[in-house]
Amino acid sequence: MPLPFLTADRAFEATSDDIALPFDDHDQWRRPYRPGPWRVIAASLALLVASFMLLAALIVALAGALPAAGLCLGAAVLVIAPALRLLRVGTWVSRHGVRQVRFLRTVTVPWDRTASLRTVQQPVRWLGLPRTVQGQALLLLRQGGGEPLTLLTDHNADFLARVEAFDRAADSVEAWNAEYAPVS
Repeated sequence: MPLPFLTADRAFEATSDDIALPFDDHDQWRRPYRPGPWRVIAASLALLVASFMLLAALIVALAGALPAAGLCLGAAVLVIAPALRLLRVGTWVSRHGVRQVRFLRTVTVPWDRTASLRTVQQPVRWLGLPRTVQGQALLLLRQGGGEPLTLLTDHNADFLARVEAFDRAADSVEAWNAEYAPVS
């Protein structure tokens, strides 16, 4: 079964440095990097637990307790849905703009509404927890002001201990911005 969310970075690695946007269809939303190992491990463990819950639902249903089997099935769905959402979390780009997918909320900013996109040194949250450490963040400033949107950090679940991957992903998002943001 192909997993398209894992192939985004392969296209980037396979191209030369001259080609900033390695994808053929720029209208499709893409994550310009692979999900990090912390994110994949957490989702894998949740899906492993859900598989045991589904097996329990099957055993309970074969035993004849259909309401209990339905309860096990519902609980498994309540574990599967957040695990799949966790795999979707990240920064996505297309010709239309940049989209930051969080666990409970998604923010889309069209390229023509971006004032600047830059990598800065600042305190960042470690794995999304309240603890902050000094690190790098890719900030998007919107036209008209407002609070900057932190697209990527080098201490989130995708880039912890993967500095080169963070640099490559930040460069890729900046290349999408340079290609599609209107020149001021």
